[in-house]
Amino acid sequence: MSPETEHPLRYALVNELHARPSPRLTAPSTCVFVAFKEPRDAANRDRAVDLAHLVELTNRHGGPRPDPEDSHYQGRLGRHDLKWESHTEFVTYMAMTPGLPIRPFDPSAASIFPEEWQRNAPGKRIAAVMAQIDLLPDDPQEALDRMGAWFATDSVTTVWVLEEAAMIAGDFRIDADGWMRFALFVRPDVSDGRIGRIVHRLVELETYRAMSMLGLGRARSLSRRLNELEPRLSAIVDGMIDDSRPADEVLQELLAVSTELETQAVQHSFRFGATKAYEAIVRDRINALRETRLSGRQMLTEFMRRRYQPAMRTVNSAEERLRTMIERANRAGELLRTRVDVERSAQNQLLLERMDRRADLQLRLQHTVEGLSVVAISYYAVGLLSYALYPLAQQIGVDKPYLIAAVTPVAVLTVWWSMRRIKQRLHHTHDRPEAEL
Repeated sequence: MSPETEHPLRYALVNELHARPSPRLTAPSTCVFVAFKEPRDAANRDRAVDLAHLVELTNRHGGPRPDPEDSHYQGRLGRHDLKWESHTEFVTYMAMTPGLPIRPFDPSAASIFPEEWQRNAPGKRIAAVMAQIDLLPDDPQEALDRMGAWFATDSVTTVWVLEEAAMIAGDFRIDADGWMRFALFVRPDVSDGRIGRIVHRLVELETYRAMSMLGLGRARSLSRRLNELEPRLSAIVDGMIDDSRPADEVLQELLAVSTELETQAVQHSFRFGATKAYEAIVRDRINALRETRLSGRQMLTEFMRRRYQPAMRTVNSAEERLRTMIERANRAGELLRTRVDVERSAQNQLLLERMDRRADLQLRLQHTVEGLSVVAISYYAVGLLSYALYPLAQQIGVDKPYLIAAVTPVAVLTVWWSMRRIKQRLHHTHDRPEAEL
């Protein structure tokens, strides 16, 4: 096929399926796993710093350098096989070594990750797992007896996985050296690839459990803040029936609470969304192990149901409570805005009524002024006409009082008729643009 017929991302997408294969482990062997996460804004961290930290580790052990463009790495570092992966919020290092330490879970097995190197990590250690893989004895009870000294009795989980191909045990506690321990006993016929997938699911289970429980602390702090805001919101809603308080004032108080709630939603949305995603991965990794009960002992699902799920329910409850309070604030805001609109409509109606009364008074005043204007103009018109017609009146023998009496009605009617015509012309000129529109 010619390159023109292929989608430009086809090969890259297919290669992504095979970019991070599960490790291959033999029994007996030891696996040491660490995950580092930036305390703040880990999703937007500088990935080049993570890669520089990996390069520092490979240089210490004389291993091959990683490709700067890759988000994963596999290489041989002395006796160890190293697997590195960069994720959205964290990076993981997984080192596998053949054989077991002389003392079970001896911290010297983690010497590939020196303390100084871990302290210089760009993030903080969010997970640290040490897993020992050994062959399952002919009598499974012998393995159970050995694990009894390794784990806390009150929290240990011991199960068969993958149709009893292997036995897994762990107590989800951190030992004195900072490691969480898992023991894996496999049957002799289990392949290296299958052992690697089991171990990979175990370390992923612990990593995503830790990442998902980061939301618990945020949920608790959010709950404390909501405990402060909820009485204020309830008081505002209860006070909405009090007509003595201006609606504008109540609305301003509600806007302050709504703004705080929206701020909390923005600050916690990413963490709560990530918590749900990580919780789903935890469940998927447990289901992928296909565990079955071993001699009546506690299973992973039982442990998670009692110890892990309450934390997730707390996160979900805080998120739901925040969403409910935001909805309550929005409904209260709509009611208050309706009340404000009604009050403003009433105020506008009163204002219009006052304007109508003013206009009526102005119209009456205008009519009064017009009448007085007619009288005043007529008075001056009569005076002018009497002066103009007086010589003519003397010739025809009409006295001045009779002349003024005769001229006065004519002057008044003429002035009144002229002002009426002027007023009609003004109204016609004012109304003409509206008629044209």
